[in-house]
Amino acid sequence: MNKKSKSDELTIAIQGYEGSFHQEAAQSFFGKDIEVVCCDTFRDVIKVVSNKKESDAGVMAIENTIAGSILPNYNLLHKSGLKIVGEVYMLIRQNLMVNIGVPMEEIKEVHSHSMALQQCFKFLDEHNWKLVETEDTALSAKKLAKSKNPHVGVIASRLASEIYDLEMIAPNIHTMKNNFTRFLILNREEDATEIEGANKASIYFHTDNSKGSLAKVLNKINEVDINLSKLQSFPIPGSDWKYSFHVDMEFSDVAQLHHALKLIKPLTEELRVNGIYKKGKTI
Repeated sequence: MNKKSKSDELTIAIQGYEGSFHQEAAQSFFGKDIEVVCCDTFRDVIKVVSNKKESDAGVMAIENTIAGSILPNYNLLHKSGLKIVGEVYMLIRQNLMVNIGVPMEEIKEVHSHSMALQQCFKFLDEHNWKLVETEDTALSAKKLAKSKNPHVGVIASRLASEIYDLEMIAPNIHTMKNNFTRFLILNREEDATEIEGANKASIYFHTDNSKGSLAKVLNKINEVDINLSKLQSFPIPGSDWKYSFHVDMEFSDVAQLHHALKLIKPLTEELRVNGIYKKGKTI
């Protein structure tokens, strides 16, 4: 992975390579004038964001409308102590690209991550191409640009085509047109300042597992007219079938949130606020 630069630009940790959807999400939130620290794994993202000398913040995918919640990332978040300071909802647009000037009839192979290939099967089934699974969409684009192979196409983001100077020969080839990924914007607790206009929060808690204990918590949240937009359960390691919960809540006034937290705290054995932030926009 790269190290934080000494420039005035924000340095944002992402999973994947330059040209990835994580980088697109980072640019959407922070602006295009950023540098990215490319990490091999989400665990590496957490490590880099936790170190002020290596990054200013980080971006981590947390759920997708097709694949569902990324449960290991919830566990990483809960253990990290990092705070959620924002979010981005991105429509995942898959594009077929080649080296400049290569016609579609010259393509013999298409390379990309297995998930990207699966998302484009309807389009790919119309062609007799060999499909080659790779570890990353953006890395596929990078390798194609370096090799200059006239018989290979790759599926990747629009940003990847711009960074690696590839021609998008067939844009928006994904089968499902409402494939969204939610990305969390993460920062260290000491740098997570209060956000003006915050209308969403993520909390983590667990109860004593007695009858109706979860329902009591949810009823208290409902009492203060807060919208529960996400409820995710996790088994507590080493326990006798006990569960912890991640909850996303939406509200119009942060006072509602603080009232809700005051009401549910006596009903929980542990309660932690993972972030208070603005509900993300869709890009």
